[in-house]
Amino acid sequence: MDSFIEIRFKKETAKRFQEFSRTHFKSHTETMATMLDFFFYNEISPKEKLGPTGRTIEAKLLKRINAVIAIMRDVEKTQTKPTVAMIQSLFQTEVPVKKPLILEKKYAEEKKEIRFREKQNPSNQL
Repeated sequence: MDSFIEIRFKKETAKRFQEFSRTHFKSHTETMATMLDFFFYNEISPKEKLGPTGRTIEAKLLKRINAVIAIMRDVEKTQTKPTVAMIQSLFQTEVPVKKPLILEKKYAEEKKEIRFREKQNPSNQL
C-alpha cells in the first residue's frame, strides 16, 4: 500500500479541488495524477491560455458554413439554373404550334362590323 503525504492548500482551493475530484474521479490521488499527466503529455503549462474555446470555434465555424451556403445559393440562382434552362431550350425538339397573330384576330372581327353607313337625305325619302 502506498503511503500518503500531507500538502497544504488554502481552504477555497482545497474545497474546489474536492468538488472537482468527487464529480470526475474516484479519489483525490487519481484526480491529481490525471491532471499532472495531462499537462506533461500535452507539453503545456497550467498558466498558458489554450486559445479559443470549443464554443467560440463552433460559433465561428457556423458563421462560415452559413456564408458558404449563401454563396452556393447565389451561384445556383444566378448561374446554374439559367444555364440549365438555356441548354434545355437548345435541345428541345418540339415544333411550336402556329397561332394566329393577335392583330389578325382583331382585323377579322372588325370586318364583320359595319363601319360606315350611308347618310340618308330627307329629300331622297320622298
